[in-house]
Amino acid sequence: MFGSKIIASGHYVPEDVVTNDDLAKVIDTSDEWIVSHTGIQERHVSLQGENTSDLATKAAQQALNEAGVSAEEVDFIIVTTFTPDGLAPSTAALVQRNLGAKKAFGFDLSTACAGFVFGLTTADNFMKTGQYRYGLVIAAEVNSKMMDFRDRTSTVFFGDGAGAVLLAPSEQGEVLATDLHTIGDADVVHSGRIEPLTSLSADNYPKIDAFFQEGRMVYQEVTTLIPNHIQQFLAGQDLTIDDVDYVILHQANLRMIEKVADALNQPMAKFITNVEKYGNSSSAGIAMAFDQLRESTDLAEKKVLLTGFGAGFTYGSLLYKGSL
Repeated sequence: MFGSKIIASGHYVPEDVVTNDDLAKVIDTSDEWIVSHTGIQERHVSLQGENTSDLATKAAQQALNEAGVSAEEVDFIIVTTFTPDGLAPSTAALVQRNLGAKKAFGFDLSTACAGFVFGLTTADNFMKTGQYRYGLVIAAEVNSKMMDFRDRTSTVFFGDGAGAVLLAPSEQGEVLATDLHTIGDADVVHSGRIEPLTSLSADNYPKIDAFFQEGRMVYQEVTTLIPNHIQQFLAGQDLTIDDVDYVILHQANLRMIEKVADALNQPMAKFITNVEKYGNSSSAGIAMAFDQLRESTDLAEKKVLLTGFGAGFTYGSLLYKGSL
């Protein structure tokens, strides 16, 4: 049976940097408060008209350039996002057009901040059929367009960005195992709700709500559930966290990542982070951190644990091992 191999990656963030002091000019907060509670110093925000498909396209093009693969050779495109350009067409369809990937089919996958883990799992299973030569998985978010800037408990966290990987078939697949979960909960975190009609009226027009989260509940749930999930997932592979070389968690909050590391009795040096400079970039955070790790480190024979968690409540892990 075929597996898949990640042969290239890329990431892109908008050029505009918004510091904590910049946010303090428009909402009631401060650099001291944000850093102490989240570890975030700044984030990149799309202020030049770039939408999710634009960020996704640029990250994907980097991956194609690295591999020397043309867009016309790509068989499928999966975009993981919960800040799409719109409900239809899919953001993946727009990326397909932008790249000129004429033969690729594409679709969006919405599992919020766990998206990249779910998307990579899906793509790996496509590759195992032996039908496809190249597949793109892109995690892209323009969180800023969904924020209520009166809500400092949410707005201070988020940034915009995109990360992409290009997969090819491999007899020795680099995705060793995955474990995905969903717990239906519509209240703790939600975004973009569209209410149904209650009557017919000429002035009916679709309205969506801004991003909302019960931050304290999210923190408590994640720091309790995720360490147990990781230990059980690895135990199912006859491994412990000590056998893993690098860990990339959803880049929600540096303090949250530190708490999970402490619960696992692991040094922070093992955890790859970009939340300090990119903020919480939802599904894109893991994808961008993975690209940054590939840029700086030879991952041959190294085990990397990717663990995402987000609205839904969705969570899951993927164990990757770089091939020689």
